[in-house]
Amino acid sequence: MQYEQIEEDFFIYIEKNEGVMETLTKFCLNQGIKNAKISGIGAVKETEVGAYDTTKKEYIRKKFPQVLELISFEGNVTLKDSVPFVHSHVVLSNHDMNTYGGHLFETTVAAVGEFFLRKFNGNAYRKLNEEVGLPCICLEKKV
Repeated sequence: MQYEQIEEDFFIYIEKNEGVMETLTKFCLNQGIKNAKISGIGAVKETEVGAYDTTKKEYIRKKFPQVLELISFEGNVTLKDSVPFVHSHVVLSNHDMNTYGGHLFETTVAAVGEFFLRKFNGNAYRKLNEEVGLPCICLEKKV
């Protein structure tokens, strides 16, 4: 992994065969990043995505071993159990230009992984919401 920082912004290059979620999580931990917005593009493989079944309160998971274009990676960083937690959704495309998307569990860079992280000073964290069945974001102000 390589990166460049300008003020609160980081340009991150995740290299071939590196895990995206693992690398971004370690980066946030090492940089002391508690809250951020992340976006990215690239080419990935060995991807696992999911969709949350709100009735069963569990993820439906699907694995894609093949190389796919990472058309869009959108996510955020909050604290979960006092450690940075990267939550992201992706849109992927195969070589026939068919798209797939969902919650990203993990993926590995196949060629390039280009990410932009904007850090912000906040206190957002995640706590299990029993009604939803997921650790949801908690913010300082509630209306």
